[in-house]
Amino acid sequence: MNAQTAGGVSVKDKLHSGEIYYPNDDSIMKEQTLCLEKLYDYNATRPFEGEKREKLLKEMFAEIGEGCHIEPPLHSNWGGHHVHFGKNVYANFNLTLVDDTHIYVDDYTMLGPNVTLATAGHPIAPELREKGYQFNMPIHIGKNCWLGAGVIVLPGVTIGDNVVNGAGSVVTKDIPSNVVAVGNPCRVMREVSERDREYIR
Repeated sequence: MNAQTAGGVSVKDKLHSGEIYYPNDDSIMKEQTLCLEKLYDYNATRPFEGEKREKLLKEMFAEIGEGCHIEPPLHSNWGGHHVHFGKNVYANFNLTLVDDTHIYVDDYTMLGPNVTLATAGHPIAPELREKGYQFNMPIHIGKNCWLGAGVIVLPGVTIGDNVVNGAGSVVTKDIPSNVVAVGNPCRVMREVSERDREYIR
């Protein structure tokens, strides 16, 4: 498929436009593969190689703040190339970043094991899926959130500040700040309150 589309818009531009595009176009595959080479190096680091991991993350990610820690293995379509982390973000094992477009995670947020942040979707129309088309929508996660083990966040979702998403939740719609939200699909259960200062859970 030609890298140029009607009107002179490149396939690479469409990664971030929400329009459908062909993800295996030669114009993006080479760059994506180079990003995956760095991801391979990151996942091959040893536990004592903290400085090497930190250096690689700064090369891999669009932005990454001080004090971030990501436990390998990390899985990412673009090796973090479209991912923006604030400071002191922690991600446990098997974080999956479907970062075909931008993912934003703000300061002090914690991501449990097996969390998936997926910006990519595919058309419902079967004839378009058969041709391999996809579309991407950005994800925004606020400050001081906690996404429990196995949480899945779908394309285009925004999660506010100070949110707790219960383990196994599938977040299909925006979640406001200062709430506990759980379930599939994820729904607000209650607000974070003064009571939460007295109890662990």
